[in-house]
Amino acid sequence: SDNKSKEFYKHVNEQDKWYKLRWISLIFVALSLLVISLDNTVLNLALPSIARDLNASSSQLQWIVDAYTLVFAGTLLSMGTIGDRFGRKRVLQLGLVVFGCFSLGAALSRGTGTLIIMRAMMGLGGAAIMPSTLSILTSTFRDNKERAQAIAIWAAVFALGTGIGPLVGGYLLEHYSWSSVFFINIPIII
Repeated sequence: SDNKSKEFYKHVNEQDKWYKLRWISLIFVALSLLVISLDNTVLNLALPSIARDLNASSSQLQWIVDAYTLVFAGTLLSMGTIGDRFGRKRVLQLGLVVFGCFSLGAALSRGTGTLIIMRAMMGLGGAAIMPSTLSILTSTFRDNKERAQAIAIWAAVFALGTGIGPLVGGYLLEHYSWSSVFFINIPIII
């Protein structure tokens, strides 16, 4: 009877620990997603400053925005498959490193060509991050009710990043140079 009681409480404690870890993992997954949604909206506010400081034409500004989108959309499904094959966590971490390194490169860019290339490579990192976050959620939260809650939080964080992006971007551009919109990604990724 004592052994059964101990086994029962040990099992309950393990379940409680696992339950807490799932929700903690959601925080990290949500922060990873926040980087992507925040970055896209913040950049749009920085375009006039980039045009002025780098003497960028309107077509170059368009490429700065579109290079990310083209690479992101073109590699999104492939990155999801790679995550399924080689490990979602590993691909998420790699995507964050790529996104962070090329964000730093974008912030330090002194020409539009370099900035366009950095943005394209950020798209590759974003394509690795996005499907990995959702895959991690669906495999971590197996209960349908919890999974629905986790996905709702995931979507809300993406919307939050899109909503606060202009506020963050406006603040950064008022107090710092346009490169600050790329530097802001690095602390979040770390």
